Amino acid sequence: MQLGTRWSVGAAVPDHLSAEMQEAIAGVEADVAHLDTSAWRWTLTWLESRPVAELDDGTIVRQGADGSVSVEEAAS
Repeated sequence: MQLGTRWSVGAAVPDHLSAEMQEAIAGVEADVAHLDTSAWRWTLTWLESRPVAELDDGTIVRQGADGSVSVEEAAS
């Protein structure tokens, strides 16, 4: 695993992520827009050269080997 970067909810997503990853992250942020996410951050790592973005609440957005993007909701 390789650490990528961290950024705040609502800030610019790293532009080296695919459009599909960026769209999925934007969708997650829209879903939590009603919450106070001012202190929340995304952590981007790379697993087997594929991006995995984890939000502080435990939500994970990952890109598979086939290019598909999945969102795993945080456990409630």
